[in-house]
Amino acid sequence: MAERTLRGTRMVSFSMETTDNVVPSERQMIAYVCEDGHRTELPFSVEAEIPSTWECRCNKLAKLEDGPEPELKPTKPVRTHWDMLLERRSVPELEELLEERLQLLRERRGEKTKKRSA
Repeated sequence: MAERTLRGTRMVSFSMETTDNVVPSERQMIAYVCEDGHRTELPFSVEAEIPSTWECRCNKLAKLEDGPEPELKPTKPVRTHWDMLLERRSVPELEELLEERLQLLRERRGEKTKKRSA
């Protein structure tokens, strides 16, 4: 079996394909500019759809130079725990639950039950 193994070649890192007779597609240089003034030029295929924004090297959003303003996607407001709680219960129900829990805590501590006046 040792006679049949390939020695001296690393099949994982090298391809046996050649680039002979391969014609690359036409390229165009597209420029993006971020708010800090960094200008980035990138090659794109003529057939490619050009994105309106690109991440700059300073991690800010760069816009297409001399291009239309990018369409910003509408964002949903952040849902807090309170918002999600109000989806399940009304404020009077929450006040009633709070009073029940406070009553249990007072009983555990041995306090006399106090009735809150509203």
